[in-house]
Amino acid sequence: MPLILNIDTATAVATISIANDDLVLNSVTSNNQKDHAAFLQPAIKDLLKKCDLSVDKLNAVAVTEGPGSYTGLRVSMASAKGLCYALNIPLITINTLEVMALSAINKIKDDTALYCPMIDARRMEVFAAIYNHTLKQIVKPTAVILNDKLFEDLLKTNKIYFSESGSLKFKMMSQNDNAVFINNEIIPGNMAQLSYKNYIKRIFSNVAYASPLYIKEFYTIPSKTKL
Repeated sequence: MPLILNIDTATAVATISIANDDLVLNSVTSNNQKDHAAFLQPAIKDLLKKCDLSVDKLNAVAVTEGPGSYTGLRVSMASAKGLCYALNIPLITINTLEVMALSAINKIKDDTALYCPMIDARRMEVFAAIYNHTLKQIVKPTAVILNDKLFEDLLKTNKIYFSESGSLKFKMMSQNDNAVFINNEIIPGNMAQLSYKNYIKRIFSNVAYASPLYIKEFYTIPSKTKL
């Protein structure tokens, strides 16, 4: 029964949790994105105290690798790698969009649909990916400039649930009946579910070479592109 520290400071809401297997023992959250760097280390210390655990009892550290806030990603990745190196325990990196997609999948429970989380990247740009109900990747995490033809081919034959901050901008321009926009709350258990799965399968990242996934370049998907 591994004890896993889960760190997510990739977006506006930072969440730190400790899970026993995939069961969250306790968590702390910050809604102030500008304070994520100052929040992280005290939050980990406070969380360990709440769980009555010493840091050397951890079996792994999981961190959202991105995409997301550049500063948030750097802070969390550096902290996670430092802990793993000092404690000689595995590092687990998880795509931010995958955590968001799993949250929507668990909420909607529609096995026939696809799921597209979108992270606002300013102006009309978003980070996005598309998954099916088993979390199989249909469109890999990428950066796109929104337009009314985005994912047009997939929407012809699939209902797609769009969620998270970037979907609010896409909602204003999409006229497709198969595009469904949902409000979705990310809870600590979503990340814990994925980190435990990776731990059991021994899907670990190299502590020395792991780095944030920034996805810097943006492009527009042409309407005729087959996805």
